[in-house]
Amino acid sequence: MSRSGGAEESSSISRQITELARMVRSAGKCVVLTGAGISTESGIPDFRSPGTGLWSRVDPMAVLSATAFRTTPEAFYRFIVELVETLQAARPNNGHRAIAALEKMGVVDVVVTQNIDGLHQRAGSRNVLEVHGHLRTGTCVQCGKTYDIKVVLDAVGLGELPRCDACRGLIKPDVVLFEDPLPVDFLLAQQAVAECDLLLAVGSSLEVAPVCYLPAMAPHLAIINLMPTGYDVRADVVIHAKAGEVLPSLVDAMREGTDGNTR
Repeated sequence: MSRSGGAEESSSISRQITELARMVRSAGKCVVLTGAGISTESGIPDFRSPGTGLWSRVDPMAVLSATAFRTTPEAFYRFIVELVETLQAARPNNGHRAIAALEKMGVVDVVVTQNIDGLHQRAGSRNVLEVHGHLRTGTCVQCGKTYDIKVVLDAVGLGELPRCDACRGLIKPDVVLFEDPLPVDFLLAQQAVAECDLLLAVGSSLEVAPVCYLPAMAPHLAIINLMPTGYDVRADVVIHAKAGEVLPSLVDAMREGTDGNTR
């Protein structure tokens, strides 16, 4: 790309960020929806990217489905341990921190995430709906007793299946598996999006059902994603760039454009 082309692209993104800041500032209620793309900048591979996504090297139905949990628990737990270790080693990036800053400023009401890494909370976000669950805890499938995920890791490390100390049922991580129903957080996310003025989708292909139906419920939509999505044509603002670069600039634009009153 020529210097002039790079400058033009930078100028275009700057204008888009300014427009997005105006939209966020004027929204009575803004909801942020995040996908795997915001966490790839923290070193967490996404699931579906050709060649680099987790599903390019393993069959998701063989390791992360309700059927796998029931029929091949040893393989299921080995994959879970590897996944937990990857997520625990990751750190929030500038994108996560910027969203937390927007929430603290009072311009983001709810963060809806498809991610199970907990990085939004670690960055400082408080009102987070995890529509695909998380890997902080596990629950006994028989009696419902809850355990810290460390109990699962320790048992698998000893070559054992993690079992409840009350009833000996298996402890299932609190992540939504393939074939599982979605948690109550998804219903709350639907309500939040239906009531919002603006949905800001970040780092998501917006293809995974049923989360992919949420943008259609919002009166206004903005998208920050490296690659085009099927919703680009109906979005008010589309920025094809890294979330960790765009979101901090959005925070700066919000601060420059307010006099202390964020709404």
